[in-house]
Amino acid sequence: MRLFFLGAILPLVMTGCATAPAKPTVGNSNAVGDSSEMRPDANAAVDGLAFAQARCAGCHNVTGSQASPNSNAPRFEKIANTRGLTDNTLKAWLRDSHNYPGQMDFEIDAKRIDDLAAYMLTLKSPDYRPAIQ
Repeated sequence: MRLFFLGAILPLVMTGCATAPAKPTVGNSNAVGDSSEMRPDANAAVDGLAFAQARCAGCHNVTGSQASPNSNAPRFEKIANTRGLTDNTLKAWLRDSHNYPGQMDFEIDAKRIDDLAAYMLTLKSPDYRPAIQ
């Protein structure tokens, strides 16, 4: 009977212990994963987050759904979930410095634009619902 029990239960226990490898995501600080599992653009997204925290977080909320420090600056999550936004349209907007208000009077070099766009697009979610204004 013990052998039957071990033969029937042990595979179930072993299956329960196996887990799928975690997919690292920049938007989720709890994500765990070996760097070899990261997509090629994941490194750009990590660099984009660092840039956003250093250069953009003074006005924009760059990581979540809380309000931005500057009430006139949209959250990155809101920007990323703009209808029709793509990698190309976001990069074009970031390159076009006349879109920036006066207090953002700086240019972003091409590498940083790629990184920033890669990060911002990690915030895109099919479940996103804009806040009621």
